[in-house]
Amino acid sequence: MKVSFHGQSVVKIVTATHTILIDPFISGNGTCDLNAAEVKPDVILLTHGHNDHVGDTIDIAKKNDALVVAPFELANYLSSRGLNTHPMHIGGAHQFEFGKVKLTPAFHGSSYTDEDGQTIYTGMPAGLLFTAENKTIYHAGDTALFSDMKLIGEMNSIDLAFLPIGDNFTMGPEDALVAADWLQAKQVVPMHYNTFPLIEQDADAFASKVKPGNGLALKPGESIDI
Repeated sequence: MKVSFHGQSVVKIVTATHTILIDPFISGNGTCDLNAAEVKPDVILLTHGHNDHVGDTIDIAKKNDALVVAPFELANYLSSRGLNTHPMHIGGAHQFEFGKVKLTPAFHGSSYTDEDGQTIYTGMPAGLLFTAENKTIYHAGDTALFSDMKLIGEMNSIDLAFLPIGDNFTMGPEDALVAADWLQAKQVVPMHYNTFPLIEQDADAFASKVKPGNGLALKPGESIDI
């Protein structure tokens, strides 16, 4: 499968049969190379309800009749907006036709601010384990470092992990290096950085420190085959 990074926490996965978008914050994201009007996903996976992760989900999903998989409260809200959703919760897994999705813990918050300025509580945030074509991708979402990442690494053979490094709102580079060590992923890609000044980081410097040299700082639009 081909996996590409598109700034902030936007990840695209292309398998032999499906295109999956994770946290499609495209419009208003100066680090993203995608055009929300042109992407054509079959599935959208969401880690939590913050606007810089839900992003263009509503418009993209309606245009493409895409399935949206999200934590329970967020899925229910998006369903009320007319989307086709599949609600899940932390610790739960489901085998879809496009692959297996399991939600993991994430230590963060989760709410969505709609067009009228109303803030909607969208449940607990999550990370994602996505498995298809005998490969497993871990997208940590927005999170602090937490010790169960070691358990996630022990229980899963992770081919590719996306970890936030921006600091302030999520773990920073130092904590992300510990997470990378615990997860034992074959490759680690930093995310959630440089979208705005408060989370500016040197992704190449982080990647160079990942043991045992498996860090990969993808620039927006770059992809790898796993």
